Amino acid sequence: MTSSVKIDKRTVRIGTRKSQLALVQTYWVKAELEKHFPDISFEVEEMSTKGDKILDVPLAKIGDKGLFTKELEVGMLNHTTDFAVHSLKDLPTNLPEGLMLGCVTKRVDPADALVVNQKHQDKQLETLPAGSVIGTSSLRRLAQLRHHFPQLEFKDIRGNVNTRLAKLDAGEYDAIILAVAGLQRLDMGDRIHQHISSDISLHAVGQGALGIECRAGDREILKILKALEDADSCDRALAERAFLRELEGGCQVPIGVNTQIENDQLTLIGMVASLDGQQLLKDSVRGNKNESEKLGVELAGKLKEQGAGEILAKIFAEVGRG
Repeated sequence: MTSSVKIDKRTVRIGTRKSQLALVQTYWVKAELEKHFPDISFEVEEMSTKGDKILDVPLAKIGDKGLFTKELEVGMLNHTTDFAVHSLKDLPTNLPEGLMLGCVTKRVDPADALVVNQKHQDKQLETLPAGSVIGTSSLRRLAQLRHHFPQLEFKDIRGNVNTRLAKLDAGEYDAIILAVAGLQRLDMGDRIHQHISSDISLHAVGQGALGIECRAGDREILKILKALEDADSCDRALAERAFLRELEGGCQVPIGVNTQIENDQLTLIGMVASLDGQQLLKDSVRGNKNESEKLGVELAGKLKEQGAGEILAKIFAEVGRG
């Protein structure tokens, strides 16, 4: 069924990173919008971001909150593109002046996944031998897994999903941690060995959803993007992003979340941990989903009272405000 919104014939340009996952996500958005707006021509503009180019340095040490977004944002501000498709977890909570989060798509499974080397097919995260080397580039995953499994060893891993899987299969790692959503979108769901429980690893803010960024006040583009908006996913994302923003956390800090909506009530669980996993604070709030951002701020305040600020200050001193 096409949208009832009347838009004059024109070309809309979509900005995206060049990675395989980014392109899969962007072309999905393009195809969905073409169903709603057959009279509009949607074109994809591929760009390389800083995070795509620097592959020999851990993400947390590069020190830039717009690692995977800045070049796309310049394109929108320069009017060479009209909007950009992001994995929402990569989109900073504070956007440049003149830009806004225009749409959150329906969220898919936000969990983390364990992917193992063939020799560990009979193991789960809980039964991997002591000293097994786990690959992850996420401080959030690292801190939580260190907390629960101090007997395991952890090693940074960079590159796109295919590159990481190749390193795993070559024996450089015993297992790696990736997002369930990314593997499923790449039709690699068969590589998911174990869905990691939220009791062990709370997911990243926005994980599993796409965030579409556009120019603030661009009513025509906002009308178009409304066709892909999922209300519950948006409410959950706004709560999570408000929580992260209030803690002044960038994408590369050990902050995890989980949200659920039931009968218009939103439950938000949040976690802050030290890099070594020795300190891990977790709490939750519940309230009306229409006050999602207020709930995020409230939960951040509860964790600050428990010492989250001190934990994050130490991390910022060690790795910078990435």
